[in-house]
Amino acid sequence: MSEVPPESAAAIEQRTIAAVPASERHGRVRNLFTIWFGSNVMLLTIVTGALATTVYGLPLGWSALAVVIGNLFGGVFMALHSAQGPRLGVPQMIQSRGQFGAYGALVVVVVVIIMYLGFVASNSVLGGQSLNNLIPGLSVNLGIIIISAVALAVCIYGHDMIHLVNKVLSPLSGIVLVLAVVALIIKGVPAHTLSRGSLSFSGFVSTIAVAVLWQIAYAPYVSDYSRYLPEDTPVSQTFWASYWGCVLGSALPMIFGALLGAMAPAASSISEMHSSAGAVGWIVVLVLGCGVFNTNAINIYGGVLGTITAGQTFKFDWLPRGVTRAGLATLFTLVATVMAVAGKNNFVTNYTNFIFLLLYLLIPWTAINLVDFYLVKHGRYDVGSFFKPDGGIYGRFNVPACVIYVIGVAVEVPFISTTLFTGPIAKSISDVDISWLVGLVVVCPLYYWAARRFLPSAPVTVESEEVEMPVVEAGV
Repeated sequence: MSEVPPESAAAIEQRTIAAVPASERHGRVRNLFTIWFGSNVMLLTIVTGALATTVYGLPLGWSALAVVIGNLFGGVFMALHSAQGPRLGVPQMIQSRGQFGAYGALVVVVVVIIMYLGFVASNSVLGGQSLNNLIPGLSVNLGIIIISAVALAVCIYGHDMIHLVNKVLSPLSGIVLVLAVVALIIKGVPAHTLSRGSLSFSGFVSTIAVAVLWQIAYAPYVSDYSRYLPEDTPVSQTFWASYWGCVLGSALPMIFGALLGAMAPAASSISEMHSSAGAVGWIVVLVLGCGVFNTNAINIYGGVLGTITAGQTFKFDWLPRGVTRAGLATLFTLVATVMAVAGKNNFVTNYTNFIFLLLYLLIPWTAINLVDFYLVKHGRYDVGSFFKPDGGIYGRFNVPACVIYVIGVAVEVPFISTTLFTGPIAKSISDVDISWLVGLVVVCPLYYWAARRFLPSAPVTVESEEVEMPVVEAGV
């Protein structure tokens, strides 16, 4: 496999949602580790980990265990989606037409676009607060604008530039995270840190759910960054590089965030991170806080591909290139920046409700997508049908998939437990939210049965061998 040449990263990417031909395939599997490690070692991941000890009130040890369990489990789904990229060479949301149909996939696409906007806004708030922490005279609003502008610039260059940025930031952010922990140990951890909090079943399960969702939230766009790899890239290599990059890149800063939360539950994660790291605090905030521009570039890129997918649903001969993508990226960033400025004062509440809303809507989709790809069609799709006005062999609507998606969301509702709504079953089990688990358990077998029972065995044009689930004993 060829490495990404520097001149490729310096050129603005022209391809958007169209399938990547063999002549343009390039890159190395190891780049998947760096992009998912580098993009996760940042402030929003730390804040997410801090929820365990601040919002859910868990002791540090139990917080770390819940974070590890959630990331190990959720990472499986994320990595299985990543392995689809080299096979089909199209963005994930385009590939969803193979399960839901040309118009049926639109609901999921819209949900994912909203998800991107939410994550970009959340990261921008933290980036703006980080700049304000480093430069007190700089307002948070101006910091938000600066972070957004840098992210937009990286996004406009596209796929290869994003990979290049993460090849640099991955080792840098890892070193800085270690530096922060070492500095904290040297300075000394407050005596109450290990004893603070109390174990509750609700808090433990909720922390696991947050970590699972963190991983599954990458599912709608993780294959966007593997789609340029050669089609014959082994599924197991793609899986493990993505899995360990995202699991390690998420779990480590989340545990660090839980530690910061246990040290000072009422303090800002940014100010606590800065003060606990002592003399190197400014470096930690600069790299892990302001470095959210990198993750925002990834989210803006995915949001734009999703927006193009939605538009192309109604105009199937529209396959825009670099200039249109840059214009849409600018508009997308403006909307997210306005959201960030407007919601910055209620960040923790807004963010907590946001990630659980995502969980309820993404779980049925990821279950249907993965069962269809690995167990029903074994990776064999007619990519050309994704771009036909009538949906080709997949039609405009795959009624069984759409119905099961709605059923999946519906069965989750009684098990939901948030500050906005708590379902009757969740109330009866001490407000424990297991809706995500119920959704998976119901949707996976139900869709497999429906696909075998109601969907015809249509011929496909992909000539390569069937794709099987990756072997679990392999490593990176």
